[in-house]
Amino acid sequence: MILGSAAFGLFHVALSFVGIFSGFAVLASLLRGDRPEGLWNHVFLITTLLTSLTGFLFPFKEFTPAIGTGIVATLVLIPTLLAFYRFDLEGKWRKRYVFGAVVSLYLNTFVLVVQSFLKFPQLKELAPNGNEPPFAAVQGLVLIFFAYTGWQAAKRIR
Repeated sequence: MILGSAAFGLFHVALSFVGIFSGFAVLASLLRGDRPEGLWNHVFLITTLLTSLTGFLFPFKEFTPAIGTGIVATLVLIPTLLAFYRFDLEGKWRKRYVFGAVVSLYLNTFVLVVQSFLKFPQLKELAPNGNEPPFAAVQGLVLIFFAYTGWQAAKRIR
């Protein structure tokens, strides 16, 4: 069964990494005040959407924080995709795009931090339950970074 296979898991993780990498390229562009266009933007939007959607294909028996994050990520992406592909970033859709893109990248990075603390023994030792101060500090710094860069991007986009 592919949905539970290691290959499918690797595919999901690869999508996530490509989404994060391309998302930082898009964020850099937004921080320069550039209009989000080109390959990086399309790659970011598509891989981020596919990351969210493939996350729902893993076997699960009950509602988990990962499912909740996937639902929020998908809901954030809907107006973001509309802003870019349907409304061409006109008027209020420009800021909606920036907000959605930054929140989407934040959520992928948030999950990356969670998974890093779960999978890397050195990090797991610092926060075995995922609620210890080192984990909270890293997630706090990630949140502050994205809140600040999102605010700057929204101010600068043309």
